[in-house]
Amino acid sequence: MSLEQLWEAYREHGYRADQPVGTDPLDLFYAALLAFGHQDVARAADFASRAAAGAPDERVFTEAAAYLGRVASQGKHNVYVSGEAFAAFIGGGGNIPLYAATSAALHAAYGEYERLDVLDIGAGNGHALIPALTPNIDRLGVVEPSAALLAELRERLGASGRPIEAFAVTAQEFARQESSSWTIIQATYSLHSIPPEERPELLRRLRDLGQRLLIVEFDVPEFASMYDPARVRDILGRYQRGLAEYADDGGLVAQGFLMPVLMGYFDQTAARTTYEQPIVEWAELVRAAGFAAVEVRPLYDYWWATACLVSGSD
Repeated sequence: MSLEQLWEAYREHGYRADQPVGTDPLDLFYAALLAFGHQDVARAADFASRAAAGAPDERVFTEAAAYLGRVASQGKHNVYVSGEAFAAFIGGGGNIPLYAATSAALHAAYGEYERLDVLDIGAGNGHALIPALTPNIDRLGVVEPSAALLAELRERLGASGRPIEAFAVTAQEFARQESSSWTIIQATYSLHSIPPEERPELLRRLRDLGQRLLIVEFDVPEFASMYDPARVRDILGRYQRGLAEYADDGGLVAQGFLMPVLMGYFDQTAARTTYEQPIVEWAELVRAAGFAAVEVRPLYDYWWATACLVSGSD
């Protein structure tokens, strides 16, 4: 059967453990995703193992087989994203030039002003912010709900002697509570965690608080359904690129980060934490929030999607 035939059968009958699949590795991988999404983990592991056996040079299939085999034997709650793997992921591969390009874009924006105040929404540990900082920033604020990340950011900035105003709240809470004004409000790879229905109000409030809004997000395509064959092929192609960037770490990043994330895209029981969208939709939100001049430019062709800067100003 083809992917499209499996998709049509799924749409018509729902998930069926006895659905004939065939022997094509891509079809078997697709069947593994369907099974995993419906908590049939043992069958998912079997399908993935057969896909890997049929295409041993396809690393997405072999890593998925290894990961699902672990989940089947240890349980989903015992096989999760590892802190060590995430650190290796964010500090290696395409993330190095990605963050360099992001920081350079922010740095250039700060340089357009004689003096300015900067607020970073979802600053994390300052991975994009700190390399971008310039001497003409009079006031620096960060919004970061994670106490651990905020403590790390404070420590890193403290070493440079730069004071900050820290807000240990979500972006929505900050927007409701604060009334101070900022020259630039920025959010790098953080607003995709805001549910879509909450974005218009948040961005309108940020328009009230800031003269200029800088958003950096990935320009991802939109698909109608979780198991749409076009979506599966798209994610497969992107992960082929991503895994190739971490080929020499013994599977640390693949098993400890990339595979848990990949399978999470197809897990119907997992609480959703990201809501990515095409960059044109981010630009429309910025425009609808009241920014008269909206510009979009690509920053870096990352393996997952092209990172883009959306700038909104008067």
